Amino acid sequence: MRAPVKPEKDGVLLTFLYRCKVGRMVLKWFCSRAFSSAAGSFLDSSFSRALIRPFIRIHRISMKDCVKTEFKSFNDFFCRRLRKESRPVDLRPNALIAPCDGLLSAYRIDGDTVIPVKQSRYTLSSLFDGDEIGRQFEGGICLVYRLTVGDYHRYCYVDNGVKGDNYFIPGKLHTVRPIALREFPVFTENCREYTRIRTENFGTLVQMEVGAMLVGKIHNHHGGGTVRRGQEKGMFLYGGSTVLVLLQKGRAVLPERLFQASAQGWEVPVRQGERVGTAVC
Repeated sequence: MRAPVKPEKDGVLLTFLYRCKVGRMVLKWFCSRAFSSAAGSFLDSSFSRALIRPFIRIHRISMKDCVKTEFKSFNDFFCRRLRKESRPVDLRPNALIAPCDGLLSAYRIDGDTVIPVKQSRYTLSSLFDGDEIGRQFEGGICLVYRLTVGDYHRYCYVDNGVKGDNYFIPGKLHTVRPIALREFPVFTENCREYTRIRTENFGTLVQMEVGAMLVGKIHNHHGGGTVRRGQEKGMFLYGGSTVLVLLQKGRAVLPERLFQASAQGWEVPVRQGERVGTAVC
């Protein structure tokens, strides 16, 4: 496992949106369905191709592992497919793999644990919009994989198993009282989609995708049925994104230094398919 890195500071835009009264008004419009729909339509159009080369240059994205290099739209580029050999999957039964590229944080679940995701703070219950499914993971582990805009935006299943239906939770933007604004200026609930998977090596777990606050879309390929480790589960269209994996108590062991780094606000870079933990026999 690679060395942890300190998260980058919020940029000017996020500071404006979260810390400024006018910015919070703009944020409310940014989070509207009308804005997301209009922006998504543009990014799906051929006109958006003009954004691709500057985006590659700014984010220093290597194209050498891409299956193709000509794209119909910006979103076609954003969810580009990589060659399988560039993301080998650890197939050892006891290996807990990363479902995606990204920056990993790990949290032990103790009661209604508060889990930082994007610019939000979720309790275990609010993560599932009040559904009691979260109680199954008390005493377990929550892994948070934060994808940056330059990362590979496809993700896979972490183990062989049988998955249930996908449950979609729409995003919300809450107005909070002034006293709360000192700590968290706006509380946003990003759209998210999750499924339970009865796996061969890690018991029943949850894989959840969290969409971007502004423009973002979760596209999962499958309903309920049999899945296999490393099989593509879905992809994100444009927007920063997050994948969560929730494990039940006593099902996996992860390096203690990962929990320590997460507690200090540091994240560990990982790649899809690599081992991040070990099953408990």
